[in-house]
Amino acid sequence: MNNAMMVIFPYRKNGLWMFDDDTVGLKQEPFVCGVPEMIDVLVADIKDAEKGFAAYFSAEPFPGFQMQVEWVREEFGGNWYRLAGTEKEGWLCPAMFKYFSEAPPKLFVKAGLAERIHSPLGA
Repeated sequence: MNNAMMVIFPYRKNGLWMFDDDTVGLKQEPFVCGVPEMIDVLVADIKDAEKGFAAYFSAEPFPGFQMQVEWVREEFGGNWYRLAGTEKEGWLCPAMFKYFSEAPPKLFVKAGLAERIHSPLGA
């Protein structure tokens, strides 16, 4: 498998982490069921992350990745992943299949400053 790097720009709106990705037809796609808590850990050192940050992700390790999650099980069309080295789990909804043809056994993630701060719908 190629080490395809992808990036989305999550932001917090109305207390929820979500993202937009026009290239795959997603608008205000929320993170739910344990994933928001993982995002909070990922962005702990990024000032004003709630205004927007870059989330780089891949099914293969890449230099500087900060977080690794491992596939646990399928449920309701989505997939549960466990944060490596912990018991924390999060569910990635079927929107994940906009980026992967099948659920990867592992995902690697890094957060960084967004080059543009996202301003959702005039917020």
